[in-house]
Amino acid sequence: MSNTARKSILCPNCKKLISSDEPFCPYCGATRPGSRLKRFSFREPKDIIKIIIYSNFAIYIFSLIITPFSAGPPVNPLTFLSPSNSGLLLLGATGTIPIDQFNRWWTLISASFIHGGILHIFFNMIALRQLGPFVLEEYGFNRFVIIYILSGIVGFYISYLAGIPLTIGASASICGLIGAILYYGKSRGGLYGEAIYKQTMGWVIGLALFGFMVPGINNWGHGGGIAAGILIGLTLGYKEKRSEIFYHKILANGFIALTVVILLFAILQATYYRFFIR
Repeated sequence: MSNTARKSILCPNCKKLISSDEPFCPYCGATRPGSRLKRFSFREPKDIIKIIIYSNFAIYIFSLIITPFSAGPPVNPLTFLSPSNSGLLLLGATGTIPIDQFNRWWTLISASFIHGGILHIFFNMIALRQLGPFVLEEYGFNRFVIIYILSGIVGFYISYLAGIPLTIGASASICGLIGAILYYGKSRGGLYGEAIYKQTMGWVIGLALFGFMVPGINNWGHGGGIAAGILIGLTLGYKEKRSEIFYHKILANGFIALTVVILLFAILQATYYRFFIR
């Protein structure tokens, strides 16, 4: 019995107890679940939400350290405790200015982790904390990562095409989660699916009203993020329709690695220009 116990593992994908020498998980279909590479992952998939939130707050605090506060009382409450535009640009804000003038296409990723004020980051992280677990549960870890990062890229790219000069924030990525939930609710149908769809439409209506009432909101980014979330959800599917496959993991890990590299580059660059260039 002890020999059998030593060969038993939890599937890295669905967390069911299986034999380590299974060619694929009998519950979720994951290939080679006993592989050391596959077992090298987050112990709990929900940890990714905490990591995103902590990363956003860490970068926000860093942006306050390296740049001066905006002078004068804030016209927009979302800019309270806000770094200067030059500091945000240096750290990885996106838009027509950084892309057209400095060819900084990598900011389409970094901008999702930068915020312009304490209320800005607070509201975005509250929304992520509320919406993230649902998408993580229904789509799985890898598809959650793809939806979050890729929706941010698409949302910011659309706002770039619309001529937005400078923009930041996690809202495009969060809107991608909203789009994925919209697709899930409509696709699943039934009483549960319709309830999810109607509740999520409330988020969409609230975002639209908020975007038209408050100045400085990137409505193009919001709309682009929602559209991207719907299309990604349709393309990749969710757990009830399709199990996660190895391709999803490769794509998710690629997005994670690219994001980490870009954020480290942005932080090092901002540090260099702030403290070593006079």
